[in-house]
Amino acid sequence: MTQDNTKPLVVAISSRALFDLDESHRVFESEGLAAYAEYQLSRENDILQPGEAFQLVRKLLALNEDQVSHQGVEVILMSRNSADSGLRIFNSIEHHGLDIQRAVFTNGESPFRYMEASATDLFLSGHAEDVRRTLEAGFASAMVLPGAQNRPDGDQLRIAFDGDAVLFSDEAERIYQSKGLDVFSNSEKQQAETPLPGGPFKPLLQALQSIQSAYPIDDNPIRTALVTARSAPAHKRVILTLRKWGIRIDEALFLGGKPKGPFLAAFGADIFFDDQHVHCDSAREHVATGHVPNGVRNEPD
Repeated sequence: MTQDNTKPLVVAISSRALFDLDESHRVFESEGLAAYAEYQLSRENDILQPGEAFQLVRKLLALNEDQVSHQGVEVILMSRNSADSGLRIFNSIEHHGLDIQRAVFTNGESPFRYMEASATDLFLSGHAEDVRRTLEAGFASAMVLPGAQNRPDGDQLRIAFDGDAVLFSDEAERIYQSKGLDVFSNSEKQQAETPLPGGPFKPLLQALQSIQSAYPIDDNPIRTALVTARSAPAHKRVILTLRKWGIRIDEALFLGGKPKGPFLAAFGADIFFDDQHVHCDSAREHVATGHVPNGVRNEPD
């Protein structure tokens, strides 16, 4: 997708990613859609507690509240609820003071077909198939994973990304998987000045930087990080790729395969995106985490 700096950054989010709907989802899984709808209707005035991506959404929407001129942020609710059962979601949105005005309720159907009409830059969901179909349609998407409580917080919005298959294509990862570390390292060293193709989250990073550029570098409400298992000499191609794209990343952590979770906790990420389950499992012990089911690591065996 080509980034349009004249439109808002649009984040679509499912009700399960925004609020804690674990109890409601258990009713759906054990008793079906009709029982779930009745459960929600009977509790539509019971306020839902924040979910895994609530803090991220709150900070994104806060970017609209200052006096700095930029493209702005819009959050759209994309829910498998019906309009009736979704009233509890909107009551909770209003209670928590979130400026979310648009919604799509599909009553059990996948909402992925509405991503293009909504000009979505990112879709966050708790439903794996919706995420996969959204990625296949060409939009950044991640499955928000359950994780630890009492995560780092602050006023600044902090978003961290993995590299291969997330910000970049999985071109280099395919070489690593098929031919091993030595061949991968040599290939990346030889191609250091050849930019990597973009991955599904490149347009999102571009949109974030467009908003960042409206503020001073040393007093910015957004901070980004690349947190990758790469190490030297494979780091150079990544740095030169971002330079070629004209994208500034605030922090870059080349961890050489070390667990990412403690580093993400130190960064204070509001969310981290990675394509590999092993890194997501490490991360979600510390920060909100989105699994990106993209690339060779997520292909069927």
